Amino acid sequence: MDSVFLYSAIFLALVMALSLYRAVFGPTILDRLIGVNAIGSKTTALLILIGLIYDRVDMFVDIALAYAMLNFIAVLAASRYFQKRKGLYDEARRETKRRDGVMRET
Repeated sequence: MDSVFLYSAIFLALVMALSLYRAVFGPTILDRLIGVNAIGSKTTALLILIGLIYDRVDMFVDIALAYAMLNFIAVLAASRYFQKRKGLYDEARRETKRRDGVMRET
């Protein structure tokens, strides 16, 4: 049964690499924030799987809950910062217009 948890944890770590790609090479700030949030959510599940592998679920659940709360607050703070300071929605609108062909770069 431990091998199922181990293979699930390895698969989850590989899926986290896809979110890491989006967080690093995302074309917009929103893509980067979503990538970082996805990594944090998958890390929470990975901590639970590690607890199952080591038969210490009680300890790892506490760590996972604290990490999930920290991830949630950090993403909220970052999105609020980019909304107020960096024009988060203006960038998203420009990217949408660029994709639709409305805005042409010269």
